[in-house]
Amino acid sequence: MLSVDKVDSGYGRKQVLFAVSLAVRSGEIVALIGPNGSGKSTVLKTIIGLLPFWSGEIRFKGTETRGKSPGQHIAAGLVYGPQGARVFEELSVRRNMEAAGLWLPSTELEHRIEEAVQLFPDLGLCLNSPARHLSGGQRQMLALVRAMIPQPQLLLLDEPCLGLAPAMATKMLEHVAELNTMRAVSLIVVEHRVKQVLGIAHRVYALKQGQVVLEGSAKKLAQDPDALRTVFL
Repeated sequence: MLSVDKVDSGYGRKQVLFAVSLAVRSGEIVALIGPNGSGKSTVLKTIIGLLPFWSGEIRFKGTETRGKSPGQHIAAGLVYGPQGARVFEELSVRRNMEAAGLWLPSTELEHRIEEAVQLFPDLGLCLNSPARHLSGGQRQMLALVRAMIPQPQLLLLDEPCLGLAPAMATKMLEHVAELNTMRAVSLIVVEHRVKQVLGIAHRVYALKQGQVVLEGSAKKLAQDPDALRTVFL
């Protein structure tokens, strides 16, 4: 579904990614792990088109992505969920959901909101409340719902558990796994809670100083603490 081949990228003149290659197959969850500053978020921003890549190639469903805008990617089924529970605080929960699908016919948008409420019933209890009144966990859920309204085929999630208590983080990753199994969404998940994300992922790539230093089965890596230690040291 996604192929990233020897991609260099960065901010301005500062190079952050060095010949990064990775792939996502249809129907799988890929975890992207590594220490702070290793380039994980930069990978997602480069894939979605928020950052240009200087060299290499990115293909989504076989089509070259160079020069395409984030909006074009969303229309093609590639969606990005940034870190930080990005929601419109002054708008109601429902209005936040509607804003994620403004181009949709009203009946289709309502159908997608109803589907989201089924998956996140806690949000269904506060649809008319301003988003600023939500708890941290509810905001993360709302941000995830907003990313799901366009019905992505591949969802790029940047730290969906950021700032959450352990129990809520576990619940959030359970929701992520449900999107994969129940909604057939493929995912790349950047997450600092390494043990937990390896528990839901099929494969994993580890970044260090902007380079892929390890790739393979998430289950096998979870059982190999020595290999994990080399990534974070």
